[in-house]
Amino acid sequence: MSENKEHNHDHEHDHDHDHEDTHEYITIVNEQGDEELYEILFTFDSVDYEKSYVLVFPASSSEGDEVELEAFSYQETDGGLEGTLSPIESDEEWDMIEEVLNTFIEEEEE
Repeated sequence: MSENKEHNHDHEHDHDHDHEDTHEYITIVNEQGDEELYEILFTFDSVDYEKSYVLVFPASSSEGDEVELEAFSYQETDGGLEGTLSPIESDEEWDMIEEVLNTFIEEEEE
């Protein structure tokens, strides 16, 4: 995911993040069937796409390391304790996610 693009899209979305030092984790089963622990950077809902999204990075990362963020749309089940992750389906969705990520980064730097 490139963070250098300029976007002029108008999307409505809600951020669901706080500025406390609480960390939330999610276990993702990879293609080989291995479980990997990821830390949730933040989640948000998109009115335009009528989906919820989660941005995660490997929990094994150390602070200061360059990490590769992964983004998924998700559907919660079992009272929010479990859910189904789905890949991002279009370039338009990726553009919207990058715009939200850039806004999140700007807010964190303030």
